[in-house]
Amino acid sequence: MFDYQAPDNLLNDRIILVTGAGAGIGRAAAKAFAAKGATVILAGRTVAKLEEVYDEIEEDGGPQPAIFPLNMEGASAHDYENLAATLEKEFGRLDGLLNNAGILGVRTPIESYDPSIWDQVIQVNLNAQFYLTQAMIPLLRQAEEASIVFTSSGVGRTGKAYWGAYAVSKFAIEGLTQVLADELENTSNIRVNAINPGATRTNMRANAYPAEDPNRLATVEAIMPAYLYLMGPDGRGTHGQSIDAQG
Repeated sequence: MFDYQAPDNLLNDRIILVTGAGAGIGRAAAKAFAAKGATVILAGRTVAKLEEVYDEIEEDGGPQPAIFPLNMEGASAHDYENLAATLEKEFGRLDGLLNNAGILGVRTPIESYDPSIWDQVIQVNLNAQFYLTQAMIPLLRQAEEASIVFTSSGVGRTGKAYWGAYAVSKFAIEGLTQVLADELENTSNIRVNAINPGATRTNMRANAYPAEDPNRLATVEAIMPAYLYLMGPDGRGTHGQSIDAQG
């Protein structure tokens, strides 16, 4: 695992937006950030799941979070601009953005890949990440220091058969991370990185590998040190990198 011991006050007074916060890695990250002092903005498609995370954060004594329902498949660039305007009114700045939301699509040969599913995966896993990040950059510039973290994958570095649009979208995320990081190099308070969670005990992993024993995989909580490192001040020297959460 990524070896990092985060201090209890690591994220005190920071405002962090997490997409896909209702389940899996997004849920764990939101709770981990809140436990270290951050006010977390919970964004996701299913309000009931976001409300559960909200309640868990409050029960654990974290700062009061906020909920913003967000359907990344149907949202337009204008919707993300409206979200940014709302966040500016409510918070005035943004210290962190975790682009975590994503969908698997189907595992099938390119030759028989359904174009409608292809479009859906690229929309959620790539286009929406661009729209959201672009809209949030002005808010991130208002922070003393800010961190953008994209979610990559091993199949976004080395393509594998049957991973289709998911793999292609993650290759693109690696590229988006590098391009944006280079644009912001030495000109901004914003650092940009990607993180590869690795094989982790999530519903997406179970759908991709239904015969796999989940008990042999890392839990979502076990990979949180990498997320905390990249989002907190200890990671300020890391920029334009793609980090493996499991080492």
